[in-house]
Amino acid sequence: MDIIDLYDPSRVDKNPDEVKFLLQNGNFIQDEFEISDIELRLYLEKKDEKLGNYSLITSFVKTNKGTIEMIYDEGFLGEDALSRAFTFLTTNLGLSGLVLRSVISIRQKISD
Repeated sequence: MDIIDLYDPSRVDKNPDEVKFLLQNGNFIQDEFEISDIELRLYLEKKDEKLGNYSLITSFVKTNKGTIEMIYDEGFLGEDALSRAFTFLTTNLGLSGLVLRSVISIRQKISD
């Protein structure tokens, strides 16, 4: 099952502008889910002359029961927004929260 958990899935129906891998070809287990890949994806949606780029950052998690892409952050986040989000997740235990949120969403979609 592939899930796009966004109010407007068309926002991510293109290739991302940039990707950072938090886990690649791994074997992380959370409950009954085997997580193999975790990515942060950056989509640049529009540019404002004063505020800069409007960025959509999503998390993409691949498990043995499907994939899920969800909003991580969005807005006029400034330059290097994806790198800052990556650093925050890897230095502040944010990765476990991201995985748990993804597993809960997949479990809910499977049971619906």
